[in-house]
Amino acid sequence: MGGIKWISDWNKSQKNQMIENIKGYFEEEHGENLGNLAAENFLDFITKEIGPYFYNQGLDDAGEMVDQKLVNMEEDIQSLKKAVHHFGKR
Repeated sequence: MGGIKWISDWNKSQKNQMIENIKGYFEEEHGENLGNLAAENFLDFITKEIGPYFYNQGLDDAGEMVDQKLVNMEEDIQSLKKAVHHFGKR
């Protein structure tokens, strides 16, 4: 998908750390010892099936922030305008 940095695009160190985090989570929370392959498969599942929800929410949040910045910029620009005096009508 364009613009999305998926697991395959991350460096080996980052991916290995995520796999270790998954293994640690399953050990702590469920008392299960996951192997590397199972943890990597789980990571791939989360990335493909759940990741787009987080990604899309991030885009929505970024869009809202940009919209607010544009409103602020428009207000700043309007505040710079000089008063125009009109003398008499023509």
